[in-house]
Amino acid sequence: MREIVLDTETTGFEPSEGDRIVEIGAVELFNHLPTGRTYHQYINPERNMPEAAFNVHGLSEEFLSDKPIFKNIAQEFIDFIADSKLVIHNASFDMKFLNAELGWVNRPALPNDQAIDTLAIARRKFPGSPASLDALCRRFGIDNSSRTLHGALLDSEILAEVYLELVGGRQPDLVLSGPEVKTSTDGSQSPDWRPAPRPKPLASRLSDKEKAAHETFIAALGSDALWTKET
Repeated sequence: MREIVLDTETTGFEPSEGDRIVEIGAVELFNHLPTGRTYHQYINPERNMPEAAFNVHGLSEEFLSDKPIFKNIAQEFIDFIADSKLVIHNASFDMKFLNAELGWVNRPALPNDQAIDTLAIARRKFPGSPASLDALCRRFGIDNSSRTLHGALLDSEILAEVYLELVGGRQPDLVLSGPEVKTSTDGSQSPDWRPAPRPKPLASRLSDKEKAAHETFIAALGSDALWTKET
């Protein structure tokens, strides 16, 4: 199962008001393990950089002025994510921007159900607790000391670690004990596991010759043998 952990940086909060994506970072997971493949791109937003946004990510107009515009990196980005699930913290924000950028260059929008929202997972798992990326790093003991400013690739790498903890630890597919947990449509979870007989008994590994030898051995023990008594 291939998943892409993804983050963006932008000039603001609303593409409908002219805000644009200025950075995309993504990390590839396969069966919940990082493969080492990443995608990272700075993007020229073709507009000024508001001071409030610059204070968040530190990307200036001057720095971005020689970077490619979104139209020129759109195909490369689409090729990297393909149809994989996109693991995003506060997915509605990033999906809104990605689909706005794709729409402006006449490309199909990404389906909203392609995204897995780690913010929603965290809020379900720890109701009432802080669910920011920094708060989840503190909860899981993940080192984010290098995160002095927001950066799309760094945040994706950190989010990948957080996501693996949210879905069951560093080896989420390895379950050694405890009941299976099923998630209902409203997001609640409840144990629903009980032992059950095999639908089809395992075939005997004894040959006919071995069975006959065993029966001969039991018969030689006489009528007082333990194996001939009913319990």
